[in-house]
Amino acid sequence: MAAITLIDDDENIVASVSLALESHGHTVKAYYDGASGLEAVEASPPDLVILDVKMPRMDGMEVLRRLRQTSEIPVIMLTSKDDEIDEILGFNLGADDYMHKPFSQRLLLERVKAVLRRARPEEDEAPSAAGAAGSKTMKRGKLTLDPARHDSLWDGKPVRLTVTEFLLLQALAQRPGFVKSRDNLMDAAYDDQVYVDDRTIDSHIKRMRKKFRQVDPEFDSIETLYGVGYRYREA
Repeated sequence: MAAITLIDDDENIVASVSLALESHGHTVKAYYDGASGLEAVEASPPDLVILDVKMPRMDGMEVLRRLRQTSEIPVIMLTSKDDEIDEILGFNLGADDYMHKPFSQRLLLERVKAVLRRARPEEDEAPSAAGAAGSKTMKRGKLTLDPARHDSLWDGKPVRLTVTEFLLLQALAQRPGFVKSRDNLMDAAYDDQVYVDDRTIDSHIKRMRKKFRQVDPEFDSIETLYGVGYRYREA
């Protein structure tokens, strides 16, 4: 079970979502504006943040932007806006998942379960042989990935990745030189019940490259094959 921070200015949504999460054993702390929620998350980081886009004092996009400067806590965004530009912006800033209002509590619980499972793979029960192999530290040239801790190093220097970014990079690095289509990468990073489009994958890759180039300006190990997908090139 997880500690979850819910940040939303709609009292009805806060009440119903809190009740649903708590009925499944999670602990919930709720805040009704972005500034208060961000302050609370920074002071006592939870396992997951559920964050509304449109809020007083500080909107959800700004909360996410500031949060990603120091933390890779999983974030699920909520929005009442039927605008895919907001969704793409959220993924560009490092959101792990996105839900449009109105949504069913059952679907939200499934999304929460999926994001937490990706964030804490070592807690899965009775891992398969393939899963056990996938939990071993992986070295590919200058890249080191530790799935059990979700740690990523480039030439010995840490690179902070979100859960989704880590899973995408792990999928690419497992077989250097082999092309992964966007559909392949969606399967690696998201559960079956979560749909994302091609631009979402592109946004994650773009953000990931930027992080590695902050450590190494010459980083070019994630190659784009236009119209096909991506591959990892082992230096």
